[in-house]
Amino acid sequence: MEMLKKRIWMCLAGVFLCGISVGFFKRAAFGVDPFQSFTTGMNAVIPLSYGTLYMILCAVFLVFVFVADRHYIGLATIINLTVVGYVADYSHQFLLRLFPDLPLVFRIVFLAVGILVMCISSSLYFTADLGVSTYDAVSLIAANVWKIASFRVCRTVSDLICVALGLTLFLLGGGSFTAVFSFIGAGTVITAFLMGPLIEFFNRRLARPLLHGRSRMPSWDIAPEQLSPVARIRSRAARRCRRATVPVVQILKRGFSR
Repeated sequence: MEMLKKRIWMCLAGVFLCGISVGFFKRAAFGVDPFQSFTTGMNAVIPLSYGTLYMILCAVFLVFVFVADRHYIGLATIINLTVVGYVADYSHQFLLRLFPDLPLVFRIVFLAVGILVMCISSSLYFTADLGVSTYDAVSLIAANVWKIASFRVCRTVSDLICVALGLTLFLLGGGSFTAVFSFIGAGTVITAFLMGPLIEFFNRRLARPLLHGRSRMPSWDIAPEQLSPVARIRSRAARRCRRATVPVVQILKRGFSR
């Protein structure tokens, strides 16, 4: 029961932080993630609030997932559907009021903050393992149920489709071509292709220790008094191994610096 509570809190925190990160991405105006770019383009055609439109689109995907393979639906799926869009909308509006004129340097800072918060939120959300978002489920179903291709290929194709649809809908809705780069740009590329290593870093350093405690950390990072006698011997061996590699690394560094 205690583990389930942790997973629920991590899921809530991850989804909430995901919405905040989207607000930072939107305020930085360097591009948002592929699904948010699709939602932004749709928003130019359908004049609803961003949060309401996001929820409607996720509900449409939810029907598809329910029919195709409902086991991907969980608590996180419902929370993501009902929370992320509104949190993203409110955080963006709040940042707009707080920073009405944002210089280029601060836009870059906001983009970096958005990336950092999204990686942390994704780490918490994935580690909680209480279901996936409806958009994530589409690629999982295409890869694991329909066997179309690997998940990476299916996700890349779905991201490209979302970006293309978002661009088309935005232009059809009367948006100017120069304004496209505010939601399709560097941020879109980073979120689509380059965030994996950062998410895994936070998985190891933040999310998994939060869920499982420090017992999941490497033995050389745990205090000796916390280990059993056998584990202490292994820990000392690991420390000696690590110390032995230090001179080798230093020699290699000296060699490359010449």
